[in-house]
Amino acid sequence: MKFINTILVQTNRNLQKTWPTQLMTLLTVSLSVLIFSFFFLIYTNMIKAGERLGDDLRLTIYLEEEPVLEMQSQLVQKITNFSPVEEIRFTSRQDAFNRLSTQLGDNVDVLDDLDPSFLPPSIEVYPKKKLSTLAQIKRFSEYLSTLPGAIKVQYGQEWVERFNYFTKLLRIVVLLSGALLIMTTTFMVAYTIRLAVVARQAELEILRLLGATNSYIRTPFLIEGFLQGLFGSSLGLLALFFLFHWIKMRFSGPGILQLVEFTFFSPTIIAVIVAAGIILCTGGGFSSMRKFMRI
Repeated sequence: MKFINTILVQTNRNLQKTWPTQLMTLLTVSLSVLIFSFFFLIYTNMIKAGERLGDDLRLTIYLEEEPVLEMQSQLVQKITNFSPVEEIRFTSRQDAFNRLSTQLGDNVDVLDDLDPSFLPPSIEVYPKKKLSTLAQIKRFSEYLSTLPGAIKVQYGQEWVERFNYFTKLLRIVVLLSGALLIMTTTFMVAYTIRLAVVARQAELEILRLLGATNSYIRTPFLIEGFLQGLFGSSLGLLALFFLFHWIKMRFSGPGILQLVEFTFFSPTIIAVIVAAGIILCTGGGFSSMRKFMRI
């Protein structure tokens, strides 16, 4: 108990002597965590949005003629052999005509002089609702266009490609911001503790001559790094939490925020981010001490 009390007293002395530097380091760690968490939050929500929007994703294969039952079975076999799908629907000319009539509503009279023969039969393929399927949808479409009797394959190509490009860009930004978090956090904490070590160099040498162990000298600085990681990452996440809810309230009108439900991090992810901040800050302090104290 006496050892712990002494360590806490030493830690408190260090913090009081270097509080301006400690404060700047805390703000830097918080800002780094905020930047990384902000882009990571957008990325995770876009992944969820892609999965939800994928519920309505389908590929429509337009055919020359309506396939007979035997041909339908062969087409289903060819499609499922290439990629697992949620559902396959065959639409006849009459079904397409009825659907068009329903969609026209009050303007259905424009079809009075027409018959279903001007509409092509089609197959509607609903792929598995996964982002990996969205990334492969173009290749799947090219394969479907080679099916017997296929004229054209249609899907939300422009939306899918833009969504994939956007998620790839977000992935790169998350990785870069993560690298920034690692470098900034480790460097700032190491620099702060280095200043504390230099300021107390003479006192530490006296402690070593008096028989103080490496653990006794090292522990207060490791506690500083631990506290920087704990409070810095917590403050950054807290700022992101308020920013997240402000954005939801500010842009609560019609728009993309109404198409999908954006959510904050789960408790598990929050715990992982805080733990990562603690590890980085503590590691930065430890590396600084090994280099400048050689203990």
